Amino acid sequence: MNRGKMAATGEEAAAMDSISRVPPAHPTVLSLGGKSEPRGETSEISTEDQVVPAPKKPPGNSDSGVETAEEAVEPAEPDINQLCTDMFDKMAVFLQGELTGTCEDYRLLENMNKLTSLKYMEMKDISINISRNLLDLNHKYASLQPYLDQINQIEEQVSSLEQAAYKLDTYSKKLEAKFKKLEKR
Repeated sequence: MNRGKMAATGEEAAAMDSISRVPPAHPTVLSLGGKSEPRGETSEISTEDQVVPAPKKPPGNSDSGVETAEEAVEPAEPDINQLCTDMFDKMAVFLQGELTGTCEDYRLLENMNKLTSLKYMEMKDISINISRNLLDLNHKYASLQPYLDQINQIEEQVSSLEQAAYKLDTYSKKLEAKFKKLEKR
C-alpha cells in the first residue's frame, strides 16, 4: 500500500460511496492499492487477513474524466500504523528534548557546585593564612609584653617624678620668697 497517497481517485471514491450504501453482504470492496480496474472486470485484492473481490464499475457511467462532487466527498482514512509511528516518533523527540533539558540543568548545577567548591577552597586558604598571621601577631605581642610592662612602669615613675618636681618647685619658690624677705630686713 502506498502510504504517501491519502486522497482517493475518482473510481476509488465511487467505490467507497457504493460501499457506504450497500449492506456488508454485497461482494463489492474498495481497492486501496491505488489501481483502477477496467470497467466491468472483477479482480481480487489481497489484504493482510482476507482476499476480497474488487468492485465492478456501475454500468452507464461515462468515462469523461469529470469528477462529480459526490465522488470526491471524503478522503481515505489515514493509515493508523503510520499515525502511531508518527506519534511515537514525535513523542520520542519531545521526551528526548525534555531529558536533554534536564541533563543540561544538572550539568549547570554540577558546574555551579564545582565553582562554589573552588571559591570555598580559596576562602579556606585565605582564612588559614589570616589565622596563621594572627597567631604570629599574638606570639609577637606576647614576646613584647614584658617590654610594654616596663614602659608602663617607667611612665608611672616619670609621672611620680613630675609630681615631685612640681612640689619641689613650689617649695623652692616659697623658700626663695622667705629668703628675699629675710634679706630685705
